[in-house]
Amino acid sequence: MNVVKNKWKDRAVFLSFVAPVILLILISAEIPFLMSLYYSFTKWNGISKNITFIGFKNFIELFTQDKDALKAFLFTVQFSVFNIIGTNVLALVFAVFLTKKLKLNNVLRAAFFVPYIVSLVIIGFIWKFIFSSAFTSLYNWTHWDFFNWSWLGTPNLAFVSVVLVSIWQSVGFYMMIYITGLQAIPSDLNEAAGIDGANSFQRFFKITLPLLIPSLTVALFMSISNSLKIFDIIFTLTFGGPGKSTTSTTMDIYSEAFVNNRFGYATAKSLVFVVIILIITFIQVKFFKSKEVEA
Repeated sequence: MNVVKNKWKDRAVFLSFVAPVILLILISAEIPFLMSLYYSFTKWNGISKNITFIGFKNFIELFTQDKDALKAFLFTVQFSVFNIIGTNVLALVFAVFLTKKLKLNNVLRAAFFVPYIVSLVIIGFIWKFIFSSAFTSLYNWTHWDFFNWSWLGTPNLAFVSVVLVSIWQSVGFYMMIYITGLQAIPSDLNEAAGIDGANSFQRFFKITLPLLIPSLTVALFMSISNSLKIFDIIFTLTFGGPGKSTTSTTMDIYSEAFVNNRFGYATAKSLVFVVIILIITFIQVKFFKSKEVEA
């Protein structure tokens, strides 16, 4: 009898700890998601009390008529490719360099990491000032044509500007992920390979990189999801311009909801985009997990 009583007591204690968390998840995530699922089948401006159920019309329009959505998605994919490659390559190079025994290691790590903890909105406004006013002043001083280019007014340069700012802001965070992974690799493996005659490049690509796959999996997972969801930097730096040349999918969804007042249609777009992100990240994690090796 006491055993049964203690069992129910343990369950009650467990439930008392878990129930508040489940309730908060339901309120903050699950219920809003279910509401969004409903709104995606409606015609609603986000303000009016009159919500009209229209079935799959939003999704049909998205896949058959909305050319702006396709253009925004193609920009998002293009941006993501350049941002993911640039961020992870630079982060890995910096991580390898900063795991060496250098006097300024801690200072350099902090310098690279600080931009990541600053709000993306602030970062965007800072770089908008740099590309406009600061570059103009530098051109007047140096007369270098590089500083006189229309960095935010030309589609190609605007794209480059967004990518550069995004890489500059996030590279320090991914660098720390790789530093943690590099420090977990046993040093005797590289030392043994060096004794056997392997040079530094061979040791890196044959030993270090395969053992760094777990860190690479995490870094790529986060960089893929963050790149696909890019919004803040574009919102403050170019607002999708010039024209709509730097309009990402998230910016397109924002415009539909809060500029065009098509809340139901924007919700349908966001749900489709969430599914795409889930599929891409699942494939990426599954692939890299299969490549992981143990030391």
